[in-house]
Amino acid sequence: MADAFRRAESGTQLLARLEGRSSLKDLEPHLFAEEGSPVHGDVIEFHGPEGTGKTEMLYHLIARCIIPKSGGGLEVEVMFIDTDYHFDMLRLVTVLEHRLAQRTEEMIKQCLGRLFLVNCNSSTQLLLTLYSLENLFCTHPSLCLLILDSISAFYWIDRSNGGESLNLQEMNLKKCANFLEKLVRDHHLALFATTQTLMQKSANSAESFFPLKLQHETDTDYRPYLCKSWQQMVTHRIFFSKQCNSGNSKGFTVISCHLKRNHVVKRSFSVAECGVQF
Repeated sequence: MADAFRRAESGTQLLARLEGRSSLKDLEPHLFAEEGSPVHGDVIEFHGPEGTGKTEMLYHLIARCIIPKSGGGLEVEVMFIDTDYHFDMLRLVTVLEHRLAQRTEEMIKQCLGRLFLVNCNSSTQLLLTLYSLENLFCTHPSLCLLILDSISAFYWIDRSNGGESLNLQEMNLKKCANFLEKLVRDHHLALFATTQTLMQKSANSAESFFPLKLQHETDTDYRPYLCKSWQQMVTHRIFFSKQCNSGNSKGFTVISCHLKRNHVVKRSFSVAECGVQF
């Protein structure tokens, strides 16, 4: 019975791949250092301290995905895994209401029907959740975007539970990262994940992380602290910060780095009731 299920699942997965996932290249051009990004297989990390617009940017991207093509959206499905328990459905609905030409309850419901929301309260639960989601990606060819907010949520808990052993501290996150990489590769997804600034930058951390071409173009307080399995799979890292010298308290800056091609771009955006505005 189990073998038959695996064969059926494999066939469904093949069919989904043959049908192809919708392109996400028009998701938000201002956010990337490369034209045509993101593509299937990309892993994008949003990094920054609290209050720098990361979650608002996620609402912006979700809205772009779930709004129908007739309304200027991509009309694709999104899986949102919330580990911080910060997801605000009313805030997303507000953004949708400002962007939809037809602001009817039925249209809002149709849009939200393209969003799958899951909560996880430990790295173990996150790992089990990822395993359980694979069949969903097989049977939903329009499910193109996976969002994880945040992948660093259980960092300190796992460090405490792992004692003095680094392998035990990182065990669950390594397994999560490896399976996320498999999901993204096998099902042609794009993955967005947020991380918080938990570590202060050391004297040589920039040199160890940024390619030579990017070291002089970025001014970010970044020190990698998650496991190497995660660091190695990230294709884009986008740094969020507040605009300190701006009179606009809702002004933010992103520095977007394409890690594989050594490209970087800096953009400013603001957050209003209608959502993110570049």
